[in-house]
Amino acid sequence: MDPLTISFDRTAPREFLEHVDDFVRDSKTILDAWDMYSDEHTDLDGWPHDDHAYGLRKSQRDADNAEAFENIRAGTRHLLATADAQLQSLPADAVQNRWGYQLGVLHSALDRLDALHEQWLRTRDSLPTDAGPGTPVFDDALAEHHAESWSYLDDWATHAHALGDINSAVLHTSSPLTPPPTAVPATGRTTSVRR
Repeated sequence: MDPLTISFDRTAPREFLEHVDDFVRDSKTILDAWDMYSDEHTDLDGWPHDDHAYGLRKSQRDADNAEAFENIRAGTRHLLATADAQLQSLPADAVQNRWGYQLGVLHSALDRLDALHEQWLRTRDSLPTDAGPGTPVFDDALAEHHAESWSYLDDWATHAHALGDINSAVLHTSSPLTPPPTAVPATGRTTSVRR
């Protein structure tokens, strides 16, 4: 891992965390809309009334979620490295047990998303020269890429709030590098103590 990606600031950049919050919110909106569509367009056993329309709507869900993730992709490695460092610096009583697990899920999902992105770039480059966006060959390949990415994007939507939770814990915990406050005797006055 490139050590330059780790923030030596005790807090993650607020702007990155706000973008993560936006992604989580957008992803929830996308999933809620999908759940509503799915409930209305499937029978009691969960089978779609119209396979083609259902498949198109599912592809749109996947594409929308992938687009929402692109707004945070560039900062994800930095945020994870920062959260890892923050988690190590927190006192044990300030750490939630789930945070280590959640960071592990986010790391694994991001590794898979990066691998799938590289695979998509190779697939896109191997398409015929006349196969651009809007052509069935291109659109089908992109839809397949989005479908493969869906579960890893869902992992990010489910667990990314841990990045903000860890950052908040750091903000509310005194730095281990900061010496504890010491009592300074008052000068010029003495007070008597009642017994």
